Amino acid sequence: MSFHDLRILGKNRDGRFYHTALTYAQVLWRRGLPAQAILQIDRAFGADLAGDAAVLTPLPPPYAALRWMLEHRPDGRFLGNPVRHFQHLATRVKGVRREVRSARAWACLHLAEEILPADEFPRDLHQIQRESITIPDRDEVRRSLEFLGWPGEADLAGL
Repeated sequence: MSFHDLRILGKNRDGRFYHTALTYAQVLWRRGLPAQAILQIDRAFGADLAGDAAVLTPLPPPYAALRWMLEHRPDGRFLGNPVRHFQHLATRVKGVRREVRSARAWACLHLAEEILPADEFPRDLHQIQRESITIPDRDEVRRSLEFLGWPGEADLAGL
């Protein structure tokens, strides 16, 4: 499996895209590429699915998978800084369903901060200061996901 499996789907962001992105995340993880696996989880979160989409039953929103990846991050493998990554993602989301995709990124930031040591995985304070960013707290993110997200998503996110 490779990025071509997603590329052939074009701009389609349906259940097939969601399933393929999550499958590719697992493939990348098993290849020892945790940072790239996390990027595929991001892509899955960008799928355009209704809350009752059939694919969400066997494959719920991948917060638990992200949690597991961060808790089991392999030593010596490039992970990047997931906290900074999710901060940048949340503040730079463009396009359709921008609000819910941003809320998901903020939820992932809070999840990453809960698991990862802050001294090794800090927020981007320079961006916060330069762009006057206010990071929503967990309660704000929960309310956003309850309003905009898939049914039960806020609970799955651990908020």
